[in-house]
Amino acid sequence: MGDTQTAAIYRGKKTFTVEEVPAATPGPGEVAVRIAYCGICGTDMHVFHGNMDARVGFERVIGHEMSGTIDAVGEGVDGFTPGQKAVVRPLDHCGDCPACKAGHQHVCHKLKFLGLDTNGAMQEVWVVPAHTIHVLPDDLKLDHAALIEPVAVACHDVRLSGLKAGEDVVVIGGGPIGILVAMVARDAGGKVVVSEVNRTRLAIAQKLGFDTVNPADCDLKAEIDARTGNKGADVVFEVSGTQPGVDAMTAVAATRARIVMVAIHAQKPQIDLFQFFWRELQLIGARVYEPEDYEKAIAIVSAGGVDADTVITDVAPLADIQKAFEDLDRSPTALKSLIKVGG
Repeated sequence: MGDTQTAAIYRGKKTFTVEEVPAATPGPGEVAVRIAYCGICGTDMHVFHGNMDARVGFERVIGHEMSGTIDAVGEGVDGFTPGQKAVVRPLDHCGDCPACKAGHQHVCHKLKFLGLDTNGAMQEVWVVPAHTIHVLPDDLKLDHAALIEPVAVACHDVRLSGLKAGEDVVVIGGGPIGILVAMVARDAGGKVVVSEVNRTRLAIAQKLGFDTVNPADCDLKAEIDARTGNKGADVVFEVSGTQPGVDAMTAVAATRARIVMVAIHAQKPQIDLFQFFWRELQLIGARVYEPEDYEKAIAIVSAGGVDADTVITDVAPLADIQKAFEDLDRSPTALKSLIKVGG
């Protein structure tokens, strides 16, 4: 390892600079990962737009949807060998708050999200706590492995839903996470319908073999009733982050349906609570993931349960990160864009 490494640094005002920074070395309890690929997620786009400046500042290396190989291990770290393919579960918990003490470290009251609250993966070598590392199968392609973090989100959502094989599922919102939720739900045996208004995203969902509905062109409730024998959906995932999506989640729900709130809503939506009383619905909040969701995501991606080559629509080198973010910001067709950081 040389004295310096290349990193992309967010400087505010929709600007990244690519610079040489001191080389990263792991301290006690840490692991250094040489980054191969890093995906651009919706949160990264919020950073790009300046919506998270108060949180990330103007000297932050962002990025967390990554894949790479273990480069070095710090003092006291066992079980990892340089050269192993790996991904990082980018959550660092305090271990002392009520959530941590109850075993819910992923929703720690003082949770640090690596790549937002700390520097992240848009750099050649990323040093992280050893407990965040998940080792990958040797034969898993590293570009495909960069999807494991968002797939783990989907695995957490589907696990919390209690989805059983044969149940009717509606995914409201066919963006990157919505499509991955649909894939994981289908992998679990659900009969999945994707509701989306963007025609490009509808075409991608159809290419992936999903039944689709465009609620701009029809009565969504009537369409779902027609597909489910007037029963409605047993499981609904709200992934649109919109008020019409929230309206739809109760409209299409079957009696005793489970509704999983996946999207982050910038403003408090209005929710039809009467339907929760009338049909005994359940509303489930889902945030990030737990270790078992990462292991499930690794298994699904390794087995081809996610069509990675269709989901990954763009790849750009780290040197072109500025253009990659600008292109993604105005692209109507991109689903998942990756930055190729290293070899």
